[in-house]
Amino acid sequence: MSKRWPATATRWAMRRPQAHDMHSRFLDGIVIRPLRDGDTATVLAVFDRLGALSRRRRFAATKNELRPAELARLARVDATHHVLVAHVDGDPRPAGIARLVRDGDAAEVAFEVADELHGRGIGTALTAALAADARAAGITELRATVSGDNPHALSLLARATHRLRATWLGGERGVVAALD
Repeated sequence: MSKRWPATATRWAMRRPQAHDMHSRFLDGIVIRPLRDGDTATVLAVFDRLGALSRRRRFAATKNELRPAELARLARVDATHHVLVAHVDGDPRPAGIARLVRDGDAAEVAFEVADELHGRGIGTALTAALAADARAAGITELRATVSGDNPHALSLLARATHRLRATWLGGERGVVAALD
């Protein structure tokens, strides 16, 4: 397995190179770039833009802050951990984040989008980019644990993949999505 995630162009045009990243992608004013390993400031900036409901849905519990070990884990980028960050063009604050943790041919995924930016296509863009990167890396299946009251997360995964299977696990759904 390569230490570097492939830069994909599936459904994305390459943008003029940015000073901060040579692999930025954009679609309709949404800029997506890889997270740099250890970039806890970006992870924390997205977390700070999540309301109580979004935090509960994402972390399956009330979470007012991220402990240093959690923050370091969420900002880890390597051959197994792949993280993408979305920005709305012109806004320096991160709008959302998507992460993938590889386990063989499968990967666990998670997404967060700033509450005030829901419905703007950021989750869709992040999901499509993450799925394209996963396919390019040879991953055939995405897995997620989704809050039972979060149908939007299921919809995002269904649109980015071919087959989606969800099973109830208490108040959450275990989701398995097949990639081609």
